[in-house]
Amino acid sequence: MAFDSLSEKLQNVFKNLRSKGRLTEDDVKTALKEVKMALLEADVNFRVVKQFTKDVQERAIGQDVMNGLNPGQMVIKIVNEEMVKLMGSETTEIAFRPGKELTVIMMVGLQGAGKTTTTAKIAGKLKLKGKKTLLAACDVYRPAAIEQLQINGEKQGVEVFSLGDKEKPENIAKAAMEYARKQEFNVLIIDTAGRLHVDEDMMAELVKIKEAVDVFQTILVVDAMTGQDAVNVASTFDEKIGIDGVVLTKLDGDTRGGAALSIRAVTGKPILYAGMGEKLSDLEQFYPDRMASRILGMGDVLTMIEKAQENIDEEKAKALEQKMRKNEFDFEMYLDSMSQMKKMGGLSSMMGMMPGLGLGGGKMPDIDTDAAEKQMARTEAIIYSMTPQERRNPNIMNPSRKQRIAKGAGVDISEVNRLIKQFEQMKKLMKQMPGMMGGKKGRRGGMGGIFKGLPF
Repeated sequence: MAFDSLSEKLQNVFKNLRSKGRLTEDDVKTALKEVKMALLEADVNFRVVKQFTKDVQERAIGQDVMNGLNPGQMVIKIVNEEMVKLMGSETTEIAFRPGKELTVIMMVGLQGAGKTTTTAKIAGKLKLKGKKTLLAACDVYRPAAIEQLQINGEKQGVEVFSLGDKEKPENIAKAAMEYARKQEFNVLIIDTAGRLHVDEDMMAELVKIKEAVDVFQTILVVDAMTGQDAVNVASTFDEKIGIDGVVLTKLDGDTRGGAALSIRAVTGKPILYAGMGEKLSDLEQFYPDRMASRILGMGDVLTMIEKAQENIDEEKAKALEQKMRKNEFDFEMYLDSMSQMKKMGGLSSMMGMMPGLGLGGGKMPDIDTDAAEKQMARTEAIIYSMTPQERRNPNIMNPSRKQRIAKGAGVDISEVNRLIKQFEQMKKLMKQMPGMMGGKKGRRGGMGGIFKGLPF
């Protein structure tokens, strides 16, 4: 993720602070110099870094902190609180007009930031909240932009309004608004054209659209991988046309991530969503407190629980629990558990949200999540090479069946033997530990419900 490097550096600073029984003023100042360098290297705006470290230092060098029972932990708490403040403190939602009045949202941004995909993702989110949403294809320049919006809109089950690429964008927007009102849509989201860089023609076109239709919210999509440039782009768009909020895309990429820590402070505009992947479902509500927690290696359990609630099939989960209690776990269930983990973003995504495991937490440095994901894919291939009968009753496996499965999965027979052996060991473990399955000895609810039956 974007903050891996920053998180690792901050974790090292905090480790040194925690190792000291007492803290001197110099200890705090030295630690904050390292924090400052880590933030600058993550491409956080210089003025933002300067103010941030100043605010932390003023709070940290005080009698209550320096003479407290755990001064190192107190300083970390202050850093966390100031980081939350930096990113906006409160979670901001997209604003809507009152009652049944149509809310028009205009999506803007540079080409390549992921604006069209994000537009469809937001429409999908609003649909889940009960909003009847219409998408308007107003990017008449980029080849296949209209088609891309139509494909993504179809995936989300959201209607797309288009007049092709020969009409002027402001006329398309106006016609879309009239259609939306007649068909009693709650929300109209306009996908506008992007450019490779900010230019006068682009801004003039956006102004014309705003004059043609009553835009209630203007949302800017920026690429987090462009670092400080993302902040500059946000400032320019706000100055020229006015923006109400920002969506940060590609926060899952190998980038320095400083944009997330700078945009709110520099522009005063809230971050609404964070794009964490390519899939249409990979758009997360931006919670400043949760993001700060992830950056500081404290995990993000709430987001993980929400992902589980959104993606885990309750009926399947109940059936899985019942079978596991009776020790009837089979390879069909193994596949189901892997499928549910994928829906939640995969192993690396989940580990990134676990306290101490992801984002430089430093407690499990020997885990190679990429290798683990590849191994899971191989396991999946082996199971798919089995017949339904073999999956439901692994006891019928014999050498010829194993040879056929290995050939079908493109692996050596030793891998098939290893998987079957691991599977048998897992079943034995489940038999010995009924409490883990939510039985009389185990505790129900909490995190156990999420990980129940997952293959790791």
